[in-house]
Amino acid sequence: MAVASASGSMFPPTNSPHKPWEDPSFFRWRKRDAHVPLRSQDTLEGALKYWRDRRNVSYLDAESAVWNDDAVRGALESAAFWSEGLPYARSLSGYWKFCLAQSPESVPEKFYDAQFNDSNWEALPVPSNWQMHGYDRPIYTNVTYPFPMNPPFVSSDNPTGCYRKVFHIPKEWKGRRILLHFEAVDSAFIAWVNGVPIGYSQDSRLPAEFEITDCCHHSDPDKENVLAVQVMRWSDGSYLEDQDHWWLSGIHRDVLLLSKPQIFITDYFFKATLDENFRVADIEVEVEIDSHKQDREHVPTFSIEATLFENSGPSDGLNSDLSVANVVNLKAKRKSKGGPCLGFHGYVLGGKMENPKLWSSEEPNLYTLVILLKDANGKLIECESCQVGIRSVVLAHKQMLVNGCPVVMRGVNRHEHHPRVGKTNIEACMIKDLVLMRQNNINAVRNCHYPQHPRWYELCDIFGLYVVDEANIETHGFDESIHFKHPTLEPIWANCMLDRFVSMVERDKNHACIIVWSLGNESSYGPNHSAMSGWIRGRDPTRLIHYEGGGSRTSSTDIICPMYMRVWDILKIANDPSENRPLILCEYSHAMGNSNGNIDAYWKAIDSTMGLQGGFIWDWVDQGLIKEEADVSKSWAYGGDFGDTPNDLNFCINGIVWPDRTIHPAVNEVKYLYQPIKISLVDNILKIENVQFSETTEALDFSWILHGDGCVLGSGSLSVPNIAPQSSHLINMESSPWFTLWSTCAAKETFLSVHVKLRYQTRWSKDGHVLASEQLCLPQTKGFVPQVIALSKGPLISERVGDSVIVSKNNDWQIKLNSRSGTIDSWKMNNVELLSKGILPCFWRAPTDNDNGGFYTKCYAKRWREAFLDNISFCSSQFSVKELPDHTVEVSTIYYGLPGQLAKPGDDAAVSEASESALFRVHMRCQIYDSGDVVLKYEVNPKSNLPPLPRVGVVFNADKSLDRVTWYGRGLFECYPDRKAAAHVGVYESSVEDLHVPYIVPGECGGRADVRWVALRNADGYGLFASVHGESPPMQVSASYYGTVELDRATHNHKLVKRDDIEVHLDHRHMGVGGDDSWTPCVHEQYLLPPVSYKFSVRLRPVLPSSLCHDIYRSQLPH
Repeated sequence: MAVASASGSMFPPTNSPHKPWEDPSFFRWRKRDAHVPLRSQDTLEGALKYWRDRRNVSYLDAESAVWNDDAVRGALESAAFWSEGLPYARSLSGYWKFCLAQSPESVPEKFYDAQFNDSNWEALPVPSNWQMHGYDRPIYTNVTYPFPMNPPFVSSDNPTGCYRKVFHIPKEWKGRRILLHFEAVDSAFIAWVNGVPIGYSQDSRLPAEFEITDCCHHSDPDKENVLAVQVMRWSDGSYLEDQDHWWLSGIHRDVLLLSKPQIFITDYFFKATLDENFRVADIEVEVEIDSHKQDREHVPTFSIEATLFENSGPSDGLNSDLSVANVVNLKAKRKSKGGPCLGFHGYVLGGKMENPKLWSSEEPNLYTLVILLKDANGKLIECESCQVGIRSVVLAHKQMLVNGCPVVMRGVNRHEHHPRVGKTNIEACMIKDLVLMRQNNINAVRNCHYPQHPRWYELCDIFGLYVVDEANIETHGFDESIHFKHPTLEPIWANCMLDRFVSMVERDKNHACIIVWSLGNESSYGPNHSAMSGWIRGRDPTRLIHYEGGGSRTSSTDIICPMYMRVWDILKIANDPSENRPLILCEYSHAMGNSNGNIDAYWKAIDSTMGLQGGFIWDWVDQGLIKEEADVSKSWAYGGDFGDTPNDLNFCINGIVWPDRTIHPAVNEVKYLYQPIKISLVDNILKIENVQFSETTEALDFSWILHGDGCVLGSGSLSVPNIAPQSSHLINMESSPWFTLWSTCAAKETFLSVHVKLRYQTRWSKDGHVLASEQLCLPQTKGFVPQVIALSKGPLISERVGDSVIVSKNNDWQIKLNSRSGTIDSWKMNNVELLSKGILPCFWRAPTDNDNGGFYTKCYAKRWREAFLDNISFCSSQFSVKELPDHTVEVSTIYYGLPGQLAKPGDDAAVSEASESALFRVHMRCQIYDSGDVVLKYEVNPKSNLPPLPRVGVVFNADKSLDRVTWYGRGLFECYPDRKAAAHVGVYESSVEDLHVPYIVPGECGGRADVRWVALRNADGYGLFASVHGESPPMQVSASYYGTVELDRATHNHKLVKRDDIEVHLDHRHMGVGGDDSWTPCVHEQYLLPPVSYKFSVRLRPVLPSSLCHDIYRSQLPH
């Protein structure tokens, strides 16, 4: 597609009136046509060994992933590693001379000349983004362009990087052609070799390759060659690259020298067509040859051979005579007789394979394709090779079928992102991503929103990830303009848009992992997209097309691929009889901070509805960049932290893993909902279902464990026959190994947990990895009879001291109540302080990112603040203390929650008058027993015009020494009412420190759902026990050194300031965290807390080192 050309005089000097980087019709000059990655191997054996080594990757390699300053060296080492074993390839990775100019017009004069003196220039690693090494600044925007919008022109403030690198041509390359290959440069660049301009290119995510044979000193290997590169940060191409990520510049992927013979293999396309039974594959390989004009007469005397080798066996395809590993030899196909050949003018080889091993995510079987070019005498001239997979991707009624199976996309979106080196890639870090994905049952990835590093696709082939490969086209910022049309509607942008798509396809076409091509992202819809879809349907009918723009249902997409569509709406489309295409959500469950609520509702629909085939979570990784603070500490930064304007703040912090790939708590929910083994209990029958399409359960171990009220009743292995794909096994509960234990159990609650583990290690995990798990609440078979606490007959001592009422039992414990505030101000046991601040009602939480999101409608947090829920002052009225005949003390008060700007009333009469302005009226009754038990009963009546409430519960401050937390509820990880399906009910332990979840932007976090009881203890075992009481349902509980005020105040996790005590929340109800998106209030209705009356009870009790929380929970206070 050489659609743009120019003379060399256009470039030096770069201050000529014509600026090629502001001309959409000029996007490549002297750039070779796109093709598959070339390796130029010299022997068949060398090609097979190269791929054997490249496939030798596993979860062990992920352990060497680095995320700090060591990553700079790691990036250089990876770039060098990727060309190892290739005799005719040399990586130019390393430190280059670098100078940053303010604009293309201000670059040093003739810096590209070989004799230019660069001694005072600094050294910059290549590959890298220069902003990650102290030059210029990173900029994060989501939609808005970071320069004044005036297409195709860009800002005159256009930082321009000037690079120089000395290289030598090996003597072994004498007489061969030399290619200079840039894997990717952001955003536009001009290159010179020895002062001669060799080319120009745009597209920040795809290769640019130039032939430099005639301008190199290759006759003398000792003679220096000088490569100079000028990189513009902004170009007209930037208008097509408005993806939601950091704008970073420079030579961010490797630069290679390739040596080729005079006549060489320049491209090839592997195609496999399967018969209807998937037992015979018709193989075809198209091969293109490159030669100079003067050599073309010799081309017909050359021959092409192609062979497929199987990648299996102890030698992994390297047999002594290669005959055993040889699967099929491909022969040249005869050209059709008659008229002139239309279309492809290269060589076509073909053959058939019986019983091929198919590639899929579950079984990523690969073959090595080797193509040999020989001269007239049969001498090997060169060899090209790659990994290929045989599989079928077709459309059926409301289904995408891979190898005839309606596979489900259990996916994520993935940006290329590293917190230290930005867009630069590291082998171990890519493997880390894939290992984490596979370990958490993710089987698909959408490359958002551009083609990624070539090695990424090789690894996806190997590890078995379905890939949506997306063109580097996004023009989201045009949505904000009323003056400019989207480029897809403008003819002047047609060629460059098509070139980006074509170049991606031609580079990546041989990868089995790619099952869908994407035309780009958020670029509206128009004729230029129609042109792209028309081209690919002719070029590659073996894959489907995806494009969300224009409403996700245009004629250019084979898949309905909406983003953030609600569950009820995707169900409508799936049930629409007039729509034959499958629906796959290209983005859903926006993972911004404490998010991913409601995701289980999506999977309930997907798992049960024909026409729904999964989706891709937005997104994989928090795009935080390492920033050194004034005190030399380092933190993760987001938009604006580098002084970048415009910016979209923390909208780049929306992954399910942190920048260093530590997983968010929500990953547990994803893993559970994506798990390939489903376990359910219906009508006393346990059903174990294998929802995979090709793998049986032969390599899996099943086990069970039975809990009663959090205590282990029994456990063991579970004998399960080998379950075929898409099949299930039923177990009658009465014949199960746990039946006797269950049927004789007298617990309040009995839970059966089933775990499914890998029997053997795999490429992505060691043996024993938990692949799937399920917890089932079993019905009670025997009635639970609680133990009634025997109370002593002696009265409690209560006395008034000023505004305080002190209730005590001998010297065992003492409670001090404040008659003015109506709260417990102090609670001591054996002189150990348990509480440092009184127990009060609480209805506020520190807003999460989703709470703060309200682009189209007013967000929850704003509605809460307008209603003063963040600033409620409680005053007490009608405080009373009674000593009851049963030797208990009853305290009663009414709290009025007043907007914080109102003055606090001084007496009951003033309180009564102020009550008209109260947002909440809370009647609290507290009963104190001589056992130390305190039962708090609350009746909450909010004002009816309040917005949905963040929480309904109580808050108190425990002494900071009570930093050991044990609870019986869901865990071990953070969970909330709308994100708790994966969290099993059990007894868990944690420190207060570890309960905190360090979301980069603080907010409500660290909660645990469905808690029956919780205990906070000090190092000696003294502490405070809290549980639900009476008919109250389990609580939402949190304990943190950071109170709601501090979590709301701090803009970054590292800026949080610890309290001198522990803020504890016991919530009767807690609003869901939401996550359908982060810019619309979208917590599902069942997880909202309307302003209606609530009643609940909480039981508190001091505990000794000898106290057993389980026994306290099972005990009952006398009525």
